[in-house]
Amino acid sequence: CLEDPPAEPNPSVPFVHDDQLTRCMRLRVQSLQQKKGRPQDGEKLLQPNEHVYRVDFLRQHNLRFLRWDIQLEKCGKVTVTGTSQHWTPDLTHLMNRQLLEPVGIFWKKPGAEEVECNEADAQEFGERLVELARIRKVMYFLLAFTDGLEPAQLKGSIVFKA
Repeated sequence: CLEDPPAEPNPSVPFVHDDQLTRCMRLRVQSLQQKKGRPQDGEKLLQPNEHVYRVDFLRQHNLRFLRWDIQLEKCGKVTVTGTSQHWTPDLTHLMNRQLLEPVGIFWKKPGAEEVECNEADAQEFGERLVELARIRKVMYFLLAFTDGLEPAQLKGSIVFKA
């Protein structure tokens, strides 16, 4: 008697903090400050509350966005902005025009168990990621933490339908 194989769980791709790229972008800001220089026209400089994360798409085709899985250990807010930047070893500067819209905004209120979001924007953003996954294996994001939230208090991934 053969049993049906267990259904493949819905694939999930985690957000991974890119320490090296975050450091490099912070060094760019420091360098400009020390030299009293100006950023390139349209250049996006990393703010102190922003960190670079990456998502590695193990599968690039036949993905359908299902949901965001964002867990916050404490109350606060995180804004997830996708980038169309394809970083290379020379670390070309991130430009404002490479920031994707809409952004995903996720928050947890004091005393709440669940993380909330603007569902329409989060859904549109997730569906856009499916299109981008077809053409790239890695995608970079800027995550901005506010209201006392820190990167160590976030666990997040994007869940696709198998």
